[in-house]
Amino acid sequence: MSLYRPTARNFIEDSENRMHSDAIARQLGFDGALVAGVAVFGHMTHPLVSALGADWLDGFTASLRLIEPAYDGDVLSIEHTETNREHLVQCTARGGTLLAEVRSRPGVAAISELSTRPGGAPVGERPVVTWDGIHENESFPAWSWTPTEEENATAASQIDDALALYRTGIVHPQLILSQANSAFSNRFVLSAWLHVGSVVAFRERLMIGDEVEVRTVPTRKWRKKDHEFVELHVAYVVGDTVKTEITHTAIFKVAPHAS
Repeated sequence: MSLYRPTARNFIEDSENRMHSDAIARQLGFDGALVAGVAVFGHMTHPLVSALGADWLDGFTASLRLIEPAYDGDVLSIEHTETNREHLVQCTARGGTLLAEVRSRPGVAAISELSTRPGGAPVGERPVVTWDGIHENESFPAWSWTPTEEENATAASQIDDALALYRTGIVHPQLILSQANSAFSNRFVLSAWLHVGSVVAFRERLMIGDEVEVRTVPTRKWRKKDHEFVELHVAYVVGDTVKTEITHTAIFKVAPHAS
């Protein structure tokens, strides 16, 4: 077992997602602004990449479950254990509260048919997200992303990840997962929403300079305890190669007094 103890920081307090602002987060029942879920994931990848190197980004699946929020200044205790090639990473803080889990294993499923679909028709101005505005199985417009050395360095520095691997042209997994958030926010205006989990299939490592087409399809939506959820299938395609597939789950309408 390995133990890693970074400090969580809210580096996006001015973002469109007001869940990262103290005022709105407190209105919704939290203790303050939430640290981004992708940042918590980024911290949790450190022991995996330390142990497995770039191999972890070439043919592993990682399932992230975000359970409780991380707040700015939380000292995270991140424990990594391995049993029969199955990796478990748990993140706790604030007296042992379990904030998140990542379960990772070698191997990825067959490429989804959803990843091969072209993007949907372009839209004009982004509409405000609504239940009726999300259409299951209807592709969002595709968009292009070319990761740069500067944004990769920023992603690593935001979570104080000094692993040398990310200075060799390999894109940081925090930056990879953050684009799934962008896939949602590029389509809709989202005032306050929560990322609650992701399943990431790292088929091939993403590299700085890759010309990535981001394809997104909402696969289902549901209501639970007055929250409104959506699940997105997000694919990163470079040329004819599907390099990454993500099942990304979010609460796009957060019920008041959530905790």
